[in-house]
Parts: sequence; C-alpha cells; structure tokens
Amino acid sequence: QVLLVESGGGLVQAGGSLRLACVASGRTFSNYVMGWFRQAPGKEREFVAAISRISSSSEYADSVKGRFTISRDNAKNTLYLEMNSLKPEDTAVYYCAASRSIVTISTNEYSYHAWGQGTQVTVSS
Repeated sequence: QVLLVESGGGLVQAGGSLRLACVASGRTFSNYVMGWFRQAPGKEREFVAAISRISSSSEYADSVKGRFTISRDNAKNTLYLEMNSLKPEDTAVYYCAASRSIVTISTNEYSYHAWGQGTQVTVSS
C-alpha cells in the first residue's frame, strides 16, 4: 500500500498562491495515477486535478482550470499542485490520492484507493 503525506497548505489572501506537495512512500510512485481532491465544510469531496503516471496527460475541474497546475516528479516520489489566483471558494481540505488500478486519469474519487490525511487551504477575502 502506498502512503501519502500532503503539505503546503495554509492561510492566504485572495489572489495569492500556494504550492501543495504530496510525498509517496511504500510502493513505486510511477505506477500510480495521481489526483488532487478537495472538501469544503458542509460539501462533498470534489475532483480538482489528476495526472497520468508519466505526466503525459492531465485534467482539471472547470473551477480551477487556468489557475491550478498539477505536476509530479517520479524521481522524488512527489506530486504537486501549484495554485494561483486563489479565491475564497477554494477554501477546503485538499487531499492527494493514488490509483494503480486505472490506466488513464480519472475524475472519480472511487477510482482511487489510497489517500493522504489532507492539508487545509484557507483563502481570505
């Protein structure tokens, strides 16, 4: 089982930027399709972005397209989410997720079987 640990969350003003990281251990990182999801208070968890095993493809939620960038460094077993032009509605706990069972990227949380503990992102207006 791959273990995932997120970091990089915090409090930022609207318009600011944050970079989240997710370090994986326990298995070969490059075997996993990776994704970022988020959950705001009182709301269901939602897809943010996903990236294929060798970074050949990625996908974003419409709400973050053009502002967020997902990337990975397989040599460092690390997944990133660069978040720019942050808005108050981006406030949520952000989770990284991994799947070895899918070949292509997925926006469905049930495609992912390993999850990190989450990191809080708060954007003030």
